[in-house]
Amino acid sequence: MNVQDAFVLCSSHMHRYVLVRTTDGGEYDGFVEYVDQEWLYLAVPLSVRETNNERAWYAAAYPYVPFYPPYPGYDYYPRRPFGRVIIPLAALAALTLLPYY
Repeated sequence: MNVQDAFVLCSSHMHRYVLVRTTDGGEYDGFVEYVDQEWLYLAVPLSVRETNNERAWYAAAYPYVPFYPPYPGYDYYPRRPFGRVIIPLAALAALTLLPYY
């Protein structure tokens, strides 16, 4: 797949949940966040382990911030945070649309 075909394919799947395969054998699933003439930007859901590490980092970095929830059970942290993966369009081998539940 050449770069122009990859750009058109990624642009047509903007803001959709996809599986991306690269020419070096890597696989990434996430939302197509942005595409330019050279790069594909994916918003990739982080795992539970990464989420817990981020919460621990936030608590350590901001210990002086009081926690006053607006109502019981409210949590200031997002339920499923996202990271960003940037892939060159020249390395794109396949893009598959995935269902997101």
